[in-house]
Amino acid sequence: MSVKNIFIAGMLVWLPLTITIWVLWQLLAVFDGIFRAVVGALSTVAPGLSPALDRLVGIPGVGVVLVLSAIFLTGLAVANMVGQWWLARWDALMARIPLVKTIYSSVKQVSDTLFSSNGNAFRKALLVQYPRPGSWTIAFQTGVPGGEVAALLPGDHVSVYVPTTPNPTSGFFLVLPRSDVVELQMSVDAALKYIISMGVVAPAAPGHPHGR
Repeated sequence: MSVKNIFIAGMLVWLPLTITIWVLWQLLAVFDGIFRAVVGALSTVAPGLSPALDRLVGIPGVGVVLVLSAIFLTGLAVANMVGQWWLARWDALMARIPLVKTIYSSVKQVSDTLFSSNGNAFRKALLVQYPRPGSWTIAFQTGVPGGEVAALLPGDHVSVYVPTTPNPTSGFFLVLPRSDVVELQMSVDAALKYIISMGVVAPAAPGHPHGR
C-alpha cells in the first residue's frame, strides 16, 4: 500500500469524526451563549445574584445542561391544556409589542410549519431543474404559494427549497409549477446525505436495499 493510500485511509477515519465534533461544538457554543445572555440579564436585574451567577458560569458545560433542561421542561409544560392556555396568552402578549410582534410572529410561523407533526414542510424530496433547464438538483417541498403570490400565478405551483452543497443550511427559495417537479421516493434524510456528500453517497433505488 502506497503512502498516499495510507494517508487517504486515515483521512476517511478522521474527517467524518472531525466534522461531527465541529458541528456539535458549534451547537454547544450556541447553547452556552444563550445561557450567558440569560445570566447577564439576571445580573443586571438582580445585582445581588452576580457572585453566585459568576461561579455558575465558570463551571464547564453547566450552561448547555441548563439550557437543554429548560427546553425539555418547557416542552413538558406546554404539552397539556393548561400549558397551551398559557402559551396562547404569551403569544397574544408578544403580538401586541411593536416591532417584536413582526419578528416573533414570523419566526413562530416558520418554526410551527417546519416542526409540526402534521405539516408538509421538508417532508418530501423533489427533483427540479436548476439553475437552468436540463440541469437537475435535489430540492425539498416547503408548501404551496399563498396570498398574493398564489393569486398572480396561473395553475398549480409548489414552494421549494434548493439547498447548497455541501452546506444545506443555505440555499434558494423557488416557486415552481407542480408539473416541473419530480417527486422522489427517497426519504428527506437520504436526500440530505446525497446533497452533503455532493452526490457520492447515492441513496438506494426503489426496491433495492443498497445504493449504487
